[in-house]
Amino acid sequence: MLRFCVRLLLVAGVRRIGKIRIAIAGLGNCASALIQGIEFYKDSGEDPIGLMHREMDGYRVGDLEVVAAFDVDARKVGKDLSEAIFSPPNCTKVFYPHLPQYGVRVQMGPVLDGVSEHMEEYPEDSTFKVAHEEPVEISHVLRDSGAEVLLNYLPVGSEEAARYYAGSALEADCALVNCIPVFIASDPLWSQRFEEARLPVVGDDIKSQVGATIIHRTLAKLWADRGATLDRTYQLNTGGNTDFLNMLDRERLKSKKISKTEAVQAQLPVRLDPENIHIGPSDYVPWQRDNKVCFLRMEGRIWGNVPIDMELRLSVEDSPNSAGSAIDAIRCAKTALDRGIGGLLEAISAYTMKHPPVQMPEEEARRKVEEFIRGPLAEVTANEGLDLSSWDGEEVTP
Repeated sequence: MLRFCVRLLLVAGVRRIGKIRIAIAGLGNCASALIQGIEFYKDSGEDPIGLMHREMDGYRVGDLEVVAAFDVDARKVGKDLSEAIFSPPNCTKVFYPHLPQYGVRVQMGPVLDGVSEHMEEYPEDSTFKVAHEEPVEISHVLRDSGAEVLLNYLPVGSEEAARYYAGSALEADCALVNCIPVFIASDPLWSQRFEEARLPVVGDDIKSQVGATIIHRTLAKLWADRGATLDRTYQLNTGGNTDFLNMLDRERLKSKKISKTEAVQAQLPVRLDPENIHIGPSDYVPWQRDNKVCFLRMEGRIWGNVPIDMELRLSVEDSPNSAGSAIDAIRCAKTALDRGIGGLLEAISAYTMKHPPVQMPEEEARRKVEEFIRGPLAEVTANEGLDLSSWDGEEVTP
């Protein structure tokens, strides 16, 4: 019993009741949808719509608190968080307009490679307007604000900037959730650095709840499970937000195409040759704003080499579609911090990201996330044959 009590204290003794203090790098549409959603779920009680998990290890959505925010746009830098997320070029759906004043001022981050040069050719309301301010020292702000988890929402192709923020998180003893297709969690060297620092890292490239990638993956696995042969496939996406505008620069798409393609290839028993699989953005259509339209086609063979083809069209508000995944990733990162776990969080990365270091079928990833949420305490009680369902935290005696 003594051994059990010691393990129980290690697991449960560090549980805090309180907030998850997060910092956000990049206050674009995804950040807007996330922050609106935090307030929405504070007011919606038990309403589970849009949430994959209402509660994770005791944490609910309303427990998230943004304590620091970074951007480079002149229309956001210096403003309160509540104003900045509705400033141009953001164009996602406003579903919770009456945000409180947070008292969190958006601070200037380093530009580095975060803004593509071709953006200058487009109207001001569609692109970035870089502020003429000196960037702050990110690691100092993270530490001074008490941030526990840094959420990376920088633009696609921000390779240098993403690594700068990852390094800043390490310096500030902050966990990292990398929502963009720059390979941090899936880079063994970066993963090792977070493990050595005993800091969790989740990544890379956020996967929407019901988006183009998850649907394409699911259909590819369905074909394989039913014995059909997939010969070729494409996924073409159009949208009108700044993300799609940014990706018109094909040089910034290298890691994005790898991320999305590998997410589908991982579901196939035999990988397709590169010329037979095309997955990636197709074009920028300004009037679509944050609405993303996906055109998906699959061609193959069934019994007797008889041809089969499938086409699908998906239309969805892009940024809110990924917020539920981010919420789960953040809460798992915080739970890992509470338990003293550092390095790659394999299960939640596979569940919420397109390019995790270890790809898993969706049902396996979800099962492993549920096991992680239950944690070592569930294993302890199972091994000891004890029922702690009514334990109130008082001393346990033999």
